[in-house]
Amino acid sequence: MTKLIQLFDQNTTLSHIAALLARIGLSAIFILAAMNKIQYFEGNAQYMASSGLPGELLPLVIAFELIGGLMILGGLLTRLTAIAFAGFSLVSALLFHFDLADQMQFIMFFKNVAMAGGFLALAAYGAGKFSIDEKILASQPIVKGKLA
Repeated sequence: MTKLIQLFDQNTTLSHIAALLARIGLSAIFILAAMNKIQYFEGNAQYMASSGLPGELLPLVIAFELIGGLMILGGLLTRLTAIAFAGFSLVSALLFHFDLADQMQFIMFFKNVAMAGGFLALAAYGAGKFSIDEKILASQPIVKGKLA
C-alpha cells in the first residue's frame, strides 16, 4: 500500500497534469454558464429576480463567471480566484438550489458543494506547472531562497 501511495505522491508530472485537468474541468462549467447567461439574458435575469435577487446583478455574475473562469483555465491568480469561486459556488447553492426535497435541486445543490471542494483543493495546491502563475513565479529573481 505504501508503494502505491508513493507512486502517486512523488510523481510531480502527474500532479501538474491533474492540476491542469482540474482547472479545465472547473473552469468549463463557469465559462459555458456565462455564455448561456449572455445568450438567454432576459430569462436568466427573470430567474435571478424570482429568487429574490435583482436582475441588475446579472452582468456582474456574467463577468465573474467568464473572467474568473478564464483566469482559472489559464492558471492566473489561481489560489485567490479559486477561493472566490468556492464561495460563489456555496452561495449559489444556498440561494438557488436549497429546495432539497426536489431531486433536481438536491443534485444541483451538492454539485455546487462538490465544485466548492474542487476549488478549495485548487486553492490549497495551486495551479501547477502548466499555468500563468508558474510562468510569473519562474520569472522572478530569487534572493537567498526567497522571491525578491
